[in-house]
Amino acid sequence: MIQPIVITGDPVLHTPAQPVDVFDAGLARLVEDMYETTVAAPGVGLAAPQIGIPGQIFVWVYANQTEAAPRGVAINPELWIEPITPGAASEADREGCLSFPGEKFPLRRSPRALLRAQDVTGRPFTLEATGWFARILQHEYDHLQGTIYVDRLCGPDAETVSRISRERGWGQPGLTWMPGQ
Repeated sequence: MIQPIVITGDPVLHTPAQPVDVFDAGLARLVEDMYETTVAAPGVGLAAPQIGIPGQIFVWVYANQTEAAPRGVAINPELWIEPITPGAASEADREGCLSFPGEKFPLRRSPRALLRAQDVTGRPFTLEATGWFARILQHEYDHLQGTIYVDRLCGPDAETVSRISRERGWGQPGLTWMPGQ
């Protein structure tokens, strides 16, 4: 079932998520709902806090990579990244977020990431990612730490984010939007 997506400002997006310790049919249903919501949005990833669930879970739906299945889930993840090369972000570094809908800003990310997590049955796995897939993993992992990518922006982009939030009435608890509507 498609779930409403929480908009920036709600505490669930700005608080570290809690570990998952029950791997059951309810978790499997939640993960399926997250896949369905991601596709409907449309997006390439979704973290549980983005649908109001404070658990350490994220999914990806991204076929343009060779490191993993086109869709997958990471539960209780750990993420290691290669150091980010200093410098200004470019247009190629633009990303968006379903919890700050309709906008994209450039943000430097590591070109490589190593993910260790559990799947929906609790089985551990490890994968290495590069390029945009590495970016997706970093973006979704940030959500589990209570960070939205716009929180990482500075200078004029941070000012623009603040202005957009004010104009749209964002930055407060309880705001959501429904994919497909």
